[in-house]
Amino acid sequence: MKKDTMKSMQIGRKIGALAGGIMWAIFGIVPGFYFGSAATVILLSHLAGGPVEPGIMVRMLVVVGTLLGLFCTAAVSIVVGAVLGTGLGYVADIVRLPAKAKEEEKAAVTSQ
Repeated sequence: MKKDTMKSMQIGRKIGALAGGIMWAIFGIVPGFYFGSAATVILLSHLAGGPVEPGIMVRMLVVVGTLLGLFCTAAVSIVVGAVLGTGLGYVADIVRLPAKAKEEEKAAVTSQ
């Protein structure tokens, strides 16, 4: 790949990752809390074979599960944003390609 294309894709990737992080901060924190804690409680109840008592160990595991849920939703949001940004950077470079070719032609003609 050309340097210009790589540069466009890198800029798009960074912008997409930032946008994914912002979207997670706006829309992803609450689902991360919910799914992380609910999944932990469901997993613990299946492992215990019934309802679990709210002891200190269960509470600690629910906190760890909640943090894991937050981390997973953040990772997915940032990675999806980076992938979409990379794709948009590539598309923007392809759209810009004909204009770039005309500029190179004009520079070659004027330099002769």
